[in-house]
Amino acid sequence: MHIFEENLGFIIGKTNSKMKNNLARALKPYNVTHEQWPLLKWLWVEDGISQRELAERSYKDQPTITRILDKLEQRGLIRRQADSGDRRVSLIYLTKEGQEIEASLKPLARKALEHALRGLSEEERSQLTNLMNRISANID
Repeated sequence: MHIFEENLGFIIGKTNSKMKNNLARALKPYNVTHEQWPLLKWLWVEDGISQRELAERSYKDQPTITRILDKLEQRGLIRRQADSGDRRVSLIYLTKEGQEIEASLKPLARKALEHALRGLSEEERSQLTNLMNRISANID
């Protein structure tokens, strides 16, 4: 066995890359990237949150968030609006198209995840989620 195959960090990184590529293939027909996906998901949950809040929730830095939001805005899925209480803060809102695309994208993403988790029992999926969350919490 190769030394990298025994390294947990390498396995997690490899799995992350493969899952992103799998999701990217699923979303490609809608011209949405795996980077844009989590931002759309957060906006479907809470429309009108700040760019800073989106960055924190998605664990991305401000320049990356700005770049992703620029693309979503060009695509016509979001719009930016200055916060009336603080004009320096941009609030991010879904457009009508951004709201409507949810019904098409969620089943594709769910199918991509099911593909990645095929063969795992519900108990194994729960254990995997728990373990990954615990590892993540250890690093915070």
